[in-house]
Amino acid sequence: MNREVGPASLADAPGRELAAVAYRGDWDAFEVLEALGGGDAALWIWEPGRDRLRVAGAARSLGLGPLGDEATSAVVTALTQPQDLALLEDLLRIREAGAEVHARLRMRGGPTLVWRGAWLDDGRAAGAVAAEARFGPGDVDRLTGLLDRPGFLARARAALQSPEVFELVAADLNRLRRLNEALGHERADLVLAALGARLAAAFPPEFLPARIGEDEFAIFVPRAVGGSGAVETLRTALEQPLRIAGFDIFPTLTVGAVEARGGPDAPEAAELLRRAELSVEATRNAAPGAAGPSAYGKALEMDSLSRLALEADLRLAITRGELQAYYQPVVRLETGRVAGFEALVRWKHPKRGLIPPDEFLPLAQEMGLMIEVGRQMLTQASGQLAAWRGRHPSAGALWVSVNLSPGEIERVGLVEEVAELARRHALPSGALKLEITESDIMRDPDAAAEVLHRLRAAGAGLALDDFGTGFSSLSYLTRLPFHTLKIDRYFVMTMLSNEGSTKIVRSVTSLGRDLDMEVVAEGVENAAMAEALLKLGCDYGQGFGYSPALEPTGAEVYLHESLLDGKAPIRTRS
Repeated sequence: MNREVGPASLADAPGRELAAVAYRGDWDAFEVLEALGGGDAALWIWEPGRDRLRVAGAARSLGLGPLGDEATSAVVTALTQPQDLALLEDLLRIREAGAEVHARLRMRGGPTLVWRGAWLDDGRAAGAVAAEARFGPGDVDRLTGLLDRPGFLARARAALQSPEVFELVAADLNRLRRLNEALGHERADLVLAALGARLAAAFPPEFLPARIGEDEFAIFVPRAVGGSGAVETLRTALEQPLRIAGFDIFPTLTVGAVEARGGPDAPEAAELLRRAELSVEATRNAAPGAAGPSAYGKALEMDSLSRLALEADLRLAITRGELQAYYQPVVRLETGRVAGFEALVRWKHPKRGLIPPDEFLPLAQEMGLMIEVGRQMLTQASGQLAAWRGRHPSAGALWVSVNLSPGEIERVGLVEEVAELARRHALPSGALKLEITESDIMRDPDAAAEVLHRLRAAGAGLALDDFGTGFSSLSYLTRLPFHTLKIDRYFVMTMLSNEGSTKIVRSVTSLGRDLDMEVVAEGVENAAMAEALLKLGCDYGQGFGYSPALEPTGAEVYLHESLLDGKAPIRTRS
């Protein structure tokens, strides 16, 4: 066994150091103990062929004195607490060379001990043993005092040697990023510490309460002891209000669970945790109001593999030009004529066909690809608009709007890119519109105002998207250079049956008129909606009542036919 080993540190890799020394044949236990600086540790070597365990060092202070210089497995068994006998059997079980040993055992009349080491080429195992406190900091999350991820996995792995049924419950704290932004990292850490204390109080230590990630907690419960109620116990403990630095915090969790039977055929602990985390993600993606956590199943594996394949395909799609702009008509309500289009991204997958945006845009956001998606939409839309304006002069001041993705307003070079596209395609001022959401503006209104003024100076039209769903300050709205307000589709689609929605549409329309802005209503489903919007003074309508988003050729056909007929067709009823 000629592997290189790490530094001689008991906390890092004592088993590897000891194994190397033992295999070389120069086994001097006291010399090694001195080198490791271990006055509170002992060294052990297990020889299963001789049924002999040898311990040297601080054996007496660790409660291992009764073992003497040599002991059989029967003596060690007699010294071990009955509930840990399965863990002892795993420690003594013969394994292949190079396999690591990590066991946590409670000894009769002594402290809990951690045994670490490795199996040698000659069929022996060797390592170091110390009180749990000596090893503890390496297994404990400093913020919460719970087990950390490696410590949790090590102890769950040991527990799975017992032929019981276990449930591993994983839980993600929702909106940690928002807490960090609102409170600062130090105060958000207080929230995590408080949740850790609650989890530790709700479950006994043998259930292995742990913090397994920045905002992730876990518990490992024997079903016979109370696993069936573990999810509810966890929720009850953690989803209680907190008051941190004068702020009332209401934590919520996304929970997943997986069940497994221990014993010789038990799954690896890391695999079990992966399954639990898959079920957390499935719970997060489930329909709102779904009862309870998602349980692991083969369908989750298929979903995960499908997502992995989709990630790889999405990167290639951007380079291959598979993302295409589709165009939804926007109609002037007073005349019924097509005034412009909104460019909406679609993915034409070579094998799966047209993939809806709600399937791949969140993925693109997670993968950091939205900036490139936005670039491609701007480039395609500006070129398409120039071509349409050249071929259809009777369409008048035709425009196309493009959505800026979250955070794109802060992108370096955005203003220059828009100015270059307008120059290259000879687009008049306002023909290429950019749609920005309220949340993007309100994240930093002053910085956003500066960028918006520069974009307007570069010739871009500006539309505030989904107006009425956010928390905009009207004082900021008066300072921002928007041309257009877009009313969220929810209010438009419910205005004929909901008086409150009608009032909101009327108010936004009046506000737009007072601020010299045009107003676009999304979600127009039929002629009755269009007529009601016109009566309220709304300028433009957009929605499936006119047309869904169309590929460029279809959009041009729609534009041409609308010009010939004098107005865009609209459904009389939904």
